[in-house]
Amino acid sequence: MTIMVDVLFCLLGAVAVGSALLVVTTRRIVHAALWLVVSLGALAGCYLLLTAEFVAWVQVLIYLGAVVVLLVFALMLTRAPIAPVERAPLSHVVVAGLVAVGVAAVLLVALVAGFSGAVIPLDRVEVGGARATGRALFSTWVLPFEVLSVLLLAALVGAIALSRRDGPATSAKSGETASPTASASSEGSR
Repeated sequence: MTIMVDVLFCLLGAVAVGSALLVVTTRRIVHAALWLVVSLGALAGCYLLLTAEFVAWVQVLIYLGAVVVLLVFALMLTRAPIAPVERAPLSHVVVAGLVAVGVAAVLLVALVAGFSGAVIPLDRVEVGGARATGRALFSTWVLPFEVLSVLLLAALVGAIALSRRDGPATSAKSGETASPTASASSEGSR
């Protein structure tokens, strides 16, 4: 049974990494949001295989159910262009690739240096459970948790504020004519 779990874990990990690469390389922003759903879903499957059911369901409910939906609403409400975006010049792609490799190298060195002597006891059942996560979240990590909640609230307020801005089409309500096509369509509806 462990070989099957290992194979499934590797497959889900490959799906998560592959779809994450598609998130940052696709040219359509809505497709990027959908690939993000696939990536986060595969990550939730990895958590399930690691017997962290609570973390897996939090991943599904919070990230898939809230953050991705908020992202899609922000895309729709801010009238972001849904058509494919233009390709970046090759020099920008090279610079972005070098920065990404540099950041990945720094993170890898930090992870190896920070966790080289760490030993995690695997016989504890509480790891990934609701009680242990709640205890850590509301004792050790209470300040970052509150900062994150304020940040998400600010993002929601910002998306609403951007979507409720008066554009050129709404200036016709104040007595001005917005455009010839708008006046022609209003005459045709009379």
